[in-house]
Amino acid sequence: MGEMIDVARSSVQTWQSDQMGHMNVQFYMEHATQGLAALGIHLGLGPRYIASEQARLIARDHHVRFLREQRPGAPFTIRAGILGVTDFGLRVYEEMWNTVSGEIAATFTADVELLDEDSREIKPLPAKTIAAAKNLVIELPAHGAPRGLALTPPRPAPKLADTKELVFTWQGQIQADQCDTQGYLSARHFMGVVSDSIPNLLGQLMGDDRSQNRKVGGAALEYRFHYHRFPRAGDVLTLRSGLKEVGPKTYTWCHWLFDLERGDAIATAEAVAISLDLEARKAIPIPDELRAKLEGLVVPGLGV
Repeated sequence: MGEMIDVARSSVQTWQSDQMGHMNVQFYMEHATQGLAALGIHLGLGPRYIASEQARLIARDHHVRFLREQRPGAPFTIRAGILGVTDFGLRVYEEMWNTVSGEIAATFTADVELLDEDSREIKPLPAKTIAAAKNLVIELPAHGAPRGLALTPPRPAPKLADTKELVFTWQGQIQADQCDTQGYLSARHFMGVVSDSIPNLLGQLMGDDRSQNRKVGGAALEYRFHYHRFPRAGDVLTLRSGLKEVGPKTYTWCHWLFDLERGDAIATAEAVAISLDLEARKAIPIPDELRAKLEGLVVPGLGV
């Protein structure tokens, strides 16, 4: 077995933090994407290869666990290894850890493919990449394994017309600064759309206005994203969300992102979340009254 290699190092900036006082989930995804780019150099797929062959590694599916919140000023490092290798793809593992304490902050498992930069069509991995990847194969650490989500194969892509039981939580046009150098929506902003939708979701389902509640907030523990296709700058997207299940302390939301004009799915996602005491910085149980309300909002059959 190989050893993980360092692929990114930075720190949490104040402007990356949200109303909960910790780094927003979209920036975890951004740093993991930067780590994937650095990993590409070790696999012979760095910037020179990209410029020559017009192809790069792109994630098709993400599983993310958030183990410890990261507040402004926290220094972190991301290291990476390979969990699986095929002729047409890799399963990549990354973990973010605090550079001082050594504590794991988050983990990322991604199924990645080598895609044409413009068409996003899949290409076979070069032999040198497969050989290099096999030298970096590791076992999945226990802290990176799924906990609250089952990573089953994704459902057939839903249509916007299939969402009558779901809640309209976000809509907007993709801007150029939300895209990568080829004009496709970046992984950070897929996550950002869902993150930005949560206040509308909670407001419509539970009457909770987060701008007025300074003591209790929320935090994501786990996410899974499946990317059906990659929208570009100028496309108008719309999000529909619903409650999948309720546990003792956690609840699981599903989010389906669509192209508003075409009505087809861009991405599907699931997220396990908790209520967070913003003073003690600890998870709190779901009150019985709220639980009863939430259980009545569960939509059967939801999933990625």
